[in-house]
Amino acid sequence: MKFEWKGVFPAVTTKFTADDQLDFEAFDLNLNAQLEAGVDGIILGGSLGEASTLLPEEKDALLVHTVKAVAGKVPVLMNVAEQSTKAAVAAAISARNNGADGLMLLPPMRYTSDDRETVTFLRTVAQATELPIILYNNPADYKIWISPEMFHQLEDLPTIQAVKESTRDISNITRMKNEFGDRIAVLTGVDTLGMESLLMGADGWVAGLVCAFPRETVAIYRLIKAGKIQEALKIYRWFLPVLELDVSTKLVQNIKLAETLTGLGNENVRAPRLPLVGAERERILTILNKALAVRPELPDYLNL
Repeated sequence: MKFEWKGVFPAVTTKFTADDQLDFEAFDLNLNAQLEAGVDGIILGGSLGEASTLLPEEKDALLVHTVKAVAGKVPVLMNVAEQSTKAAVAAAISARNNGADGLMLLPPMRYTSDDRETVTFLRTVAQATELPIILYNNPADYKIWISPEMFHQLEDLPTIQAVKESTRDISNITRMKNEFGDRIAVLTGVDTLGMESLLMGADGWVAGLVCAFPRETVAIYRLIKAGKIQEALKIYRWFLPVLELDVSTKLVQNIKLAETLTGLGNENVRAPRLPLVGAERERILTILNKALAVRPELPDYLNL
């Protein structure tokens, strides 16, 4: 499937049953809500998808199921986050064989590679399949920065087409646009910089809270691209306290609790993660319930 790196790409959560099995019924409920809201792609097995705790066979099963459920409506991307080059290449090939339309690729996990090692790793994985790739640039969490110079060393590879911009430096969007124009699409990966990034020229939004609030997220994107900035800003200001739940070590638990309140999921997480409890859970509930009490009415954003 050919597609554009534009729009809202949810990094969806992985749903589990109470006995820690993949919960495809809950997953489909959420997936259908994303599609109905007008998202432009689905990303599986990201940080929010608890990729580090999924078995390879579970990733395969999740991908095969999602490709069948989506039925070509939007592209389905699989995240590749591995400790070794060999494992990353194998994961990329497996994703291709199981029907993925593209990949999201991180630098090596655990080992903090230098620039030469990082470029070599990314190049090797990118050459392993013909799938289009979005590189995940998140030095805040993963300690490796893919600099513009490193992108220049990779731009000869046609499979490397986009970046998930999660440096937390809003100016990096302008740097990438100045350096690469339309050669490398830029999708913001930080919910709390979503609107700001789009106004600075980001092509899309790899979103987290979209898992619980798909219509609001897509509405903000489409309103901005239609030049209806004030309408988007009104929704975004309402949304920001909730979006801040994404910038946390407990983002998975926070967002799964939000999904529960909006009827799009459950709180089941995979150990070592545990569901929120006590005062911490009450604090998150207060934020979410306050937002839900004044949830805005949305314009007909799908027909802009």
